[in-house]
Amino acid sequence: MGQEIQQYHFSSADFDSFRERVRNETLRLAEWFRDGAFSTRDRVIGLELEAWLIDREAQPAPINTEYLRTLNDPMAVPELARFNIELNVHPQPLTGTALSKLHADLRRTWEHCYHVAEDFDARLLMTGILPTLEDRHLVMANMSEMKRYRALNEQVLLQRQGRPLRLDIRGNETLRTEHRDVMLESASTSFQLHLKVNLDRAARYYNLAQMLSAPLVAVSANSPYLFGRDLWDETRIPVFEQSVEVGGHAAASHGPVHRVSFGTGYVHGSLFETFQENCDHFPVLLPIEYDVPPEQLAHLCLHNGTIWRWNRPLIGFDDDGTPHLRIEHRVIPAGPTLADGIANAAFFYGLIFELGERDEVLEWRLPFATARDNFYAAARHGLEAQVTWFDGKRVRMQALLVDKLLPLARRGLERLELDGDDIEHYTGIIRQRLRNGCNGAAWQRAWVARHGRDWQGLTEACLERQRTDTPVHEWDI
Repeated sequence: MGQEIQQYHFSSADFDSFRERVRNETLRLAEWFRDGAFSTRDRVIGLELEAWLIDREAQPAPINTEYLRTLNDPMAVPELARFNIELNVHPQPLTGTALSKLHADLRRTWEHCYHVAEDFDARLLMTGILPTLEDRHLVMANMSEMKRYRALNEQVLLQRQGRPLRLDIRGNETLRTEHRDVMLESASTSFQLHLKVNLDRAARYYNLAQMLSAPLVAVSANSPYLFGRDLWDETRIPVFEQSVEVGGHAAASHGPVHRVSFGTGYVHGSLFETFQENCDHFPVLLPIEYDVPPEQLAHLCLHNGTIWRWNRPLIGFDDDGTPHLRIEHRVIPAGPTLADGIANAAFFYGLIFELGERDEVLEWRLPFATARDNFYAAARHGLEAQVTWFDGKRVRMQALLVDKLLPLARRGLERLELDGDDIEHYTGIIRQRLRNGCNGAAWQRAWVARHGRDWQGLTEACLERQRTDTPVHEWDI
């Protein structure tokens, strides 16, 4: 989905040809899995941070075309809306000072982007949902000037046979609205983690990423408000799932599948199962034909990029052309600070490595349906969620994080032989956040409880504190 395309109107022949290419590339991928053709250079990490451009009144600033042209940085690219951008970092081997290197790399890019925004009389903000965002901002005039987004919008509406997209979110309050375009998707921004994995452990790590989605979304929640309504702790989750609501064909034993979802189950043998599911059950959205060798799997990867599982398997390529496997963990919101984001990353990488290197089959101790239920409970209630953990034990999420998961994450980072100061610093942020019960969602609600529903004031308060890169648990109200 990251590449620009040349057209956004398609014929039935375009769809037929694309489906055939996806089928052929899926067969080729099956051979790679059977032959073990993937890179063994694993434990490489990366991330993507989506951000908001806002004006001096803290309103969305739809200027990303001219802004990115001036910025001229390959690590910054447009998002769906003209008031959003995405920042990237150079991948790092998960060893030594990888965490602080990622932090420094992202901070350099962030500061450069922020200063260029000031040249446009704008600011840059990282938050899951912008408090000042209003329904009126989510219009086609504010869609980024890229054909791929126009094509996505047209095809989603065609597959919905013109039916509008509806939000119906019931949290502390209720929000119902509808749109005749996909711009609702741009209401939420995320902090996405990448982990390159070895073929032998890829299925286990993918399943673990699903199990760990509930604790990660609870510890990182930063999106309690949308259009002035107090909804879920991480309202991004229902927003994204409902804003590109296009079903797939019924999957055996799972019922209809959806393009944005927690997925249909754990994988059993290999990650290939997800790509086969893509081919069998998801209608093509963007039938773009690439004039490239079939071993680049360009059509398979584009198709995969239009299916937004909260944990998404990816096919990539090393510098020498060897294919590799990655897991993209998509549940974490942007913000409140870069330091908070890297701490969330440390927590995820430590946990998944510590649990992933065990010999026991954890899928037996936490069924997929339970992991899925945990995820939505945590997205709705955050640290206060009641979840079912291993062996059917019911527990409050905050207690699970403090007593079980944070010590496991620290042990995993130590096994990876990461720098001791980095481990102490970033796990310390999580420890204090849990001790204070103060993730981004809790801080925003506390600010509103004291100051009222002043959305500009809340946005400015977040921006002011964010500029210091001081973790959210230390923010004053």
